[in-house]
Amino acid sequence: MDPVAAARWLGRPAPALISPWLHEEVASRMQERLDFITLQPKQWVHWEPLRGGVAAHRSLVQRYPNARAWLVCEQAENALAARSLMARNWRQVLAWREQKQQLGLPSESSADMLWANMQLHGHPEPQALLRAWHQALSVNGFLMFSCFGPDTLRELRQVYERAGWPQPAHEFTDMHDWGDMLVHAGFAEPVMDMERITLTYASPESLLAELRELGRNLHIHRFAGLRGRTWKRTLLSALMALARPEHDGRLSLSFEIVYGHALKPQPRLKLASKTEIGLDQMRHMLRSSGGMPDKL
Repeated sequence: MDPVAAARWLGRPAPALISPWLHEEVASRMQERLDFITLQPKQWVHWEPLRGGVAAHRSLVQRYPNARAWLVCEQAENALAARSLMARNWRQVLAWREQKQQLGLPSESSADMLWANMQLHGHPEPQALLRAWHQALSVNGFLMFSCFGPDTLRELRQVYERAGWPQPAHEFTDMHDWGDMLVHAGFAEPVMDMERITLTYASPESLLAELRELGRNLHIHRFAGLRGRTWKRTLLSALMALARPEHDGRLSLSFEIVYGHALKPQPRLKLASKTEIGLDQMRHMLRSSGGMPDKL
């Protein structure tokens, strides 16, 4: 990945006040995994709600009606647009008042859930982002995230390879590597799984239009400059190789979706040959683990 290009894409205001269709679909599937989690968050963070899913946010509000929601966006314009969208009709206004949705992060280490849909694969510093998520969560709080996996756009990569062109997108990280990075960032009990979604398109133009909604080519060795109309006609012709008879001649494209869930555990003390623990620190550790009453 080209980190400069990734940071530039991340810093752009969201192009529309609706989220990409695929992101909303992935968010809907990720919410099904919440059915197996008994913890009811009192505070939760939605990371980049415009790109992650406006409809998904509304569903999460309904799932946790008594919780306080926090909206985190890289761009202030996106944050204000997201807050405006959440309160567009009267029902959402009521939900807004009940939930007291706010911009930015809650006080340090106080969120019970952090929801980050389709964010990691395009971030220039994913390990730093994981550490930021860990910092925002309280002990025993949990992270829910999704991103693209390495089989995403495999058919498109083959088209580019046959034509002798640079790659159409950067390489996406395997779910096992994400699990290792979660542990390295301080999370515990990571649970990773994946699925493949196949989308079909009526024309090369509609395929390219959707890809532009999802992101940009961040490969470090992508085309160095702009191409002309002749190359575009060649591209549109080459994309016809994606047509599949089993899909009635529609163009077919695969997306691998990685889902991740992890907890923030009680911090462990770093032990040396001689370790001293203050009384206040010991009280805090015991209370956090349920090992002592509030008064001692």
